[in-house]
Amino acid sequence: MHTAIDHAVSQAGQIILGKERQIRLAFACLLAHGHLLIEDIPGVGKTTLAHVLAQTLGLDFRRIQFTSDLLPADILGVSVYDRESAAFKFHPGPIFAQLILADEVNRATPKTQSALLEAMEEHQVTAEGETRMLPEPFFVIATQNPMHQIGTFPLPESQLDRFLMRIELGYPDTRSERALLQGEDRRSLIAQLNPCMEIGQLVALQQSVRAVHSAPALLDYIQSLLEFSRQSPLFDCGLSPRAGLALLHAAQAWALMEGRDYAQPEDVQVVLPGVASHRLRFARSESGMERTSPAACLLDAVDIP
Repeated sequence: MHTAIDHAVSQAGQIILGKERQIRLAFACLLAHGHLLIEDIPGVGKTTLAHVLAQTLGLDFRRIQFTSDLLPADILGVSVYDRESAAFKFHPGPIFAQLILADEVNRATPKTQSALLEAMEEHQVTAEGETRMLPEPFFVIATQNPMHQIGTFPLPESQLDRFLMRIELGYPDTRSERALLQGEDRRSLIAQLNPCMEIGQLVALQQSVRAVHSAPALLDYIQSLLEFSRQSPLFDCGLSPRAGLALLHAAQAWALMEGRDYAQPEDVQVVLPGVASHRLRFARSESGMERTSPAACLLDAVDIP
């Protein structure tokens, strides 16, 4: 299974050039059975990464373009009257797929954004009084543009907290950008990708993540990070218990990707920026913190047991 993971990461790296760390974080997020938020400016490969993950993992893929006029029914589905049966028939929306790309999710209104909450948390949707289960595995990869751009609606904290990780891609380095300029079209390359694993293998890997050993000392370290974030005046609001579970599961997934059956503090340190970046903010009274991130400050403040 470890070979399959390496193959999948390597294949994705052939399309998303120079972003191996971000690709590995994205795979760790999915293996930890979480949802991924990618925030960056347009044109750096956010949508491409989602397509690559779906193609590499062999998942049923649907893209939902979020706009200001999108309605919840456009995501969940709607019942239409069928004359032949003289009854209403439910037509499932695009949410009924294994991997959903919620493209530019913060361009939709809060009412439409909230349509994802139940699906992301419970892996089910309730429409017109009936609850329907979503396929397994089920992942949401959402992209959003920076808040300062025109036409965006900030995601509420309850929505942000449903995402296990948030990552940024950033600009490619000079060498990768030259290869991008000289190479084939990325869409053509994606169409040529072959799945690196079957659905059953992916589900087995997800189950293996929870079996990765976490020593009491590692749990002490995670609890120390959580406690400091809650008690320190540096931060507006500390990390929640859900954030603690996300940190543990992401660290276990990273350890599995490294070929280990046990997690160590270095795994926690690698995934913490992705897990905490959308959950932790500096208090407004704090000045001079613009040059560092809350996650980096947290890691510097808490020693490994």
